Amino acid sequence: MKFLVPISFILIALIHQCFGQSAVNDQSVRYQEQRMVYLQWDQNKFTPKAGFLSLNPYYWLTWGLFHPNYHKTDLRPLSATGPQTQRLALVGAMNSTDNKYKLHSDTVRNTALSEMANQSGLITDVDPLWQLYYSNELKPVLNNSMASILAGLSPQVSAKLVSEGLYNWYKNELDMLKERIQAAHSTTMDRGSRILAYHRLLMEYRRLAGVWAIRTSSAQATINMTAQQQRLKANQVTVSEWTPQTDIQIANKVLQHLQ
Repeated sequence: MKFLVPISFILIALIHQCFGQSAVNDQSVRYQEQRMVYLQWDQNKFTPKAGFLSLNPYYWLTWGLFHPNYHKTDLRPLSATGPQTQRLALVGAMNSTDNKYKLHSDTVRNTALSEMANQSGLITDVDPLWQLYYSNELKPVLNNSMASILAGLSPQVSAKLVSEGLYNWYKNELDMLKERIQAAHSTTMDRGSRILAYHRLLMEYRRLAGVWAIRTSSAQATINMTAQQQRLKANQVTVSEWTPQTDIQIANKVLQHLQ
């Protein structure tokens, strides 16, 4: 029983202490918390104040003896000149600079891609001028073969051109021209230079095709003359009756055509 009395007093004291606690609302502490962030740095809210004739001892213990100049400088991190504000401003400036560098690099990248697309020989097949014009005009060169070269010629003319070596000459010229076209088509160069190369090669092909047309026509004419000579030698040509009046009629027809 003698231990129960002290324990009872201890319990009563603890209970009284628990119920005796109350919320502390220290205005000076609250002002200091506000000063430490962003809210205010008001000279009128530095408490405790000096009081009448600066006789307030709490003022001297808080400010006067240990921090006399504390309230003169705004130390808020988010003040107009605070370190956090400066850091955020610097971050904003760096972000702006980064965005400018990114824009510049994107512009350089797009320009580089455009130049690559303009000069690369890997995508020339999709060039509009090649698709719509030059590929069709140069197809006889790119797809040349014996059948395409001798197409439309009679067997006699084809045999004559082959036997005389004209076919081999024309085929070699087409093959060399084909290699040059393929080189211009696949080499990395400016698009304008590539188009000019196509045009020059097309002009060369047309001149070569003109020479080939003359050679084939000459071969056909030679065959016809040879056949006519053979018929003359064999007396297979009938000569119509001739009179002096016939020459006059022929001359008059010529004059009529000239008029």
